[in-house]
Amino acid sequence: MRDLVEIGMGRTARRTYELDDIDIVPSRRTRSSQEVSTAWQLDAYRFEIPVLAHPTDALVSPSFAIELGKRGGLGVINGEGLWGRHADVEAKLAELVALAESGEVDAPIRKLQELHAAPLQPGLLAAAVAQVREAGVTAAVRVSPQNARVLTPLLLDAGIDLLVVHGTIISAEHVAQGDSEPLNLKTFISELDVPVVAGGVSDHRTALHLMRTGAAGVIVGYGSTEDATATREVLGIGVPMATAIADAAAARRDYLDETGGRYVHVIADGDITSSGDLAKAIACGADAAVLGAPLAVAAEAPGGGWYWPSVAAHPSVPRGALLPVSFGDRPSLDKVLTGPSDDPFGSLNFVGGLRRSMAKSGYSDLKEFQKVGLTVRA
Repeated sequence: MRDLVEIGMGRTARRTYELDDIDIVPSRRTRSSQEVSTAWQLDAYRFEIPVLAHPTDALVSPSFAIELGKRGGLGVINGEGLWGRHADVEAKLAELVALAESGEVDAPIRKLQELHAAPLQPGLLAAAVAQVREAGVTAAVRVSPQNARVLTPLLLDAGIDLLVVHGTIISAEHVAQGDSEPLNLKTFISELDVPVVAGGVSDHRTALHLMRTGAAGVIVGYGSTEDATATREVLGIGVPMATAIADAAAARRDYLDETGGRYVHVIADGDITSSGDLAKAIACGADAAVLGAPLAVAAEAPGGGWYWPSVAAHPSVPRGALLPVSFGDRPSLDKVLTGPSDDPFGSLNFVGGLRRSMAKSGYSDLKEFQKVGLTVRA
């Protein structure tokens, strides 16, 4: 039974929960964290840790994607970002960070919009994909639903392994302006030879519709509670991540029954700022999670200690800001992912914290951990 609350005469709303509203309940059995596996597999590609990097230029350069890939995660390059528009991205990012450090509020966003207004150069984007592929890690690129049809042939020629069709809110059919043909994801995906991850979604029905398109994975959320993301303020749209993940996991079960065994991965994107949040996202039913600001603190991230989401560069409705995520010395990516940590609040050693939570709860792999008990805080 859905928990409905009356917010006025004749108007009800569903009560929902953030990750911070719930806690994991250990079972009667515990085990050593050395016996725990955090591996998962998306189509033909195996990853040792359930971590994807948000496709923003502040975080994912080709070199960062390589470093994260070598550590078992997945870095997703923004196919509509700066790496396909400028040959000197590092210099452009340095200009952007200098503006942000000056304390001006609007100037960095205007600069970001200006940088993204430069035309895409297919050769630059292909070179970025080639750099990742040549390093022997999985090459993944994000495109928006609006530009998927135009950019995907170029990306396929460049040799991508995974395509991520990602927007703030995405549906199985994107209706375009004017007389142009809408993007039907089911038809689009069926014509591709690479697996597609699509999102974001926030409810059971939309998640199920996306699964029926043939997507290998569905992204839930859009980084909604990271301080740098302002979708709730700009659009009034929010995603309660604990509820949204559980709803998408229910859609996955329904689709598994409907198809006789096709499993679609649920990938959480939002409300995850600590290793405990990552553990709770998996416990709610996610197979993996997208991290933004938590990874941007790493010394290898190109943002120089600053973070902004990909939606911050929107030409007319920017939904994010440039925020500092690190002061002084920045930890290595190894320390962020696997420690050792000297932070008592879970901002370092994300994978180690997840492993310890799984071990303390008695589970040995991610799919089993999705069955762990949960409580809601009063």
